Amino acid sequence: MVSNVLINDNAVKTTQILESDVAEIGCLNPSSKKPTVFGLWRCSTDVQDQERQVIALKEAGATRIFGDKITGTSDFDSRPELTRCLEEMQSGDLLIISELSRLSRSFLGMVNEVSKLLERGIQIKTLDNRLDTTAMPKEITMLIVSILGYAASQELAQIKTRTAEGRAVAKSRGVKFGRKRAYTESQVATVMEMRGRGLGYRNIAKSMGMSISMIRRILNQNEK
Repeated sequence: MVSNVLINDNAVKTTQILESDVAEIGCLNPSSKKPTVFGLWRCSTDVQDQERQVIALKEAGATRIFGDKITGTSDFDSRPELTRCLEEMQSGDLLIISELSRLSRSFLGMVNEVSKLLERGIQIKTLDNRLDTTAMPKEITMLIVSILGYAASQELAQIKTRTAEGRAVAKSRGVKFGRKRAYTESQVATVMEMRGRGLGYRNIAKSMGMSISMIRRILNQNEK
């Protein structure tokens, strides 16, 4: 009778020890954390496009959303929110984007960034249903990324070509590009006349109500 009590008591203690060990291991194991769903948007200046992307990302389950207002050709150094997103993501997390070109419109940039994310154990899903790394092997993923990256690069090249052609046509019609001049031809003539009389930049700027840098710019553009 006594031996049975001792055996049962030891069994209870053993069970309690095992349960506490399992709980402790679970707390120390980082892989036990619930994956975070990240959302990434990118647009140039269209506010409506930004809002549309953010709404779609939330509906897809993204709880951490980052985005930059910048062109797709910009490098990663000029996309601070993208950099923050990449730094915050951990193995097991999921990145959702509307389309892969939101990550990069460069062929090499797209392939490199997707490869780095997969190596870190981060999954990628696009809302246009062209890519879902949770449902395909890495080999198929990289093949799709290569095709999409090539297509994005070609599209970007065509946009640049059309833009250059449009600028050339506009210039042939007398359209001027760049910053609008903040001074008149009469002011230019006055500045040139004052400089011809030997007045310094500071005195000319004070008389004209302009900054010294503007006086320098006027003289640099008009002195022969």
